[in-house]
Amino acid sequence: MKKKAHIIKMIEAGSIAEELELTPGDELISINGQVIKDAFDYHFLVKNEELVVLIRKPDGEEWELEIVKDYDEDLGIAFEDGLMDECSTCRNKCIFCFIDQMPPGMRDTLYFKDDDARLSFLQGNYVTLTNLSEEEIDRILFYKLSPINISVHTTNKELRKKMLNNRFAGNALDKIQRLKDGGIVMNGQIVLCKGWNDGEELERTLHDLSAFLPEMQSLSVVPVGLTKYRDKLQKLESFTKEDAREVLAIIHRWQQIFVTHYNTRFVYAGDEWYIKADMPIPDEDSYEGYPQLENGVGLIRSMQEEFNQYYEEVVGDLRCKELSIATGVLATPYITKMAEQLKVKFPQIKLHIYTIINHFFGEEITVAGLITGGDLIKQLQDKPLGDCLLLPDVLLRHGETILLDDQTIEDIEKSLQTRIRIVQSDGKSFIDAIIE
Repeated sequence: MKKKAHIIKMIEAGSIAEELELTPGDELISINGQVIKDAFDYHFLVKNEELVVLIRKPDGEEWELEIVKDYDEDLGIAFEDGLMDECSTCRNKCIFCFIDQMPPGMRDTLYFKDDDARLSFLQGNYVTLTNLSEEEIDRILFYKLSPINISVHTTNKELRKKMLNNRFAGNALDKIQRLKDGGIVMNGQIVLCKGWNDGEELERTLHDLSAFLPEMQSLSVVPVGLTKYRDKLQKLESFTKEDAREVLAIIHRWQQIFVTHYNTRFVYAGDEWYIKADMPIPDEDSYEGYPQLENGVGLIRSMQEEFNQYYEEVVGDLRCKELSIATGVLATPYITKMAEQLKVKFPQIKLHIYTIINHFFGEEITVAGLITGGDLIKQLQDKPLGDCLLLPDVLLRHGETILLDDQTIEDIEKSLQTRIRIVQSDGKSFIDAIIE
């Protein structure tokens, strides 16, 4: 197979690469005489204080650059492909896979399933380890790449084979031990499916994973997301309010066990469990620094705490403006509460808060991150929106301006005849977006 070219996409301002007059379009050939296979090699080699970097310019001219720098100082290069290699695709057919539950006709990239440990290190993706060869584990151990985020789901090997529809899925769990023995930091994830890996199976999984602390530093438990596009897929049931309370009872009991023996709660419930159970979100200390924030664990509490802290610093006034906010079913009560609190200091700001029902994927999907442009347009058409419509940044991926159904922010602005502002999901950004 032909080696993948490592083409430079961007040069960071003020970086070593800029000083050396490297430009987008240049190709990285080698570092210290070693050909770069992927991002593992690159991130390891650039840590050295003395480098000989071979670059090929677009016209074919080659530059050999000698670099002396501080240890861990980066060159300031971003590549066209962050992985710097072909991505390993998923070999599983998980019963809960969200990609299998999407309708046909969407853009090709939305159907791509990755299961690459390198993306886990680089971007925080979760991997099942079924793709991970012994050679690749050796490379992780050699380069000391941490953390690796692992989709565990269950430690019952036979059950894991059934849930992932992969006869090797049970054996993949043995690789966690190799990573632990090599000192690799890990985070775990459990997608809970009713009647499959909940109840006694969840208890078993939490017990078994205790053997991997402290290298496995956190574990999230999130409910399966079920869309309306499940024809010919494994039948799965939604969790009820009572189910959610039972799940939380198990997690809270095990948190106390982990605190007693390991001085950490270790396992954390996704925010959806508390909302579904109609129970209060835990206080900030219960999240121990939010190790699973990107997995929707403690996101609401974090936003509330940031909001309250910044709210105390803000001086109110009588500025007059009219805005609207659209979000998902889960977040609406919390967004509404913060908006009402803000109006105490800014009584002349008029806010319209709209809950967007997910008709595209089905009403059981209640998170803001899966709202589509079509649903926004249809449900906000002819509604008072004011001077600007505020939307959460989770609607978009990696700085793009396109939503899941290929509607762009510009499309939505044109359809609704209003300006849109994308707001980061933190309390300070929320306040700034409203009062700015």
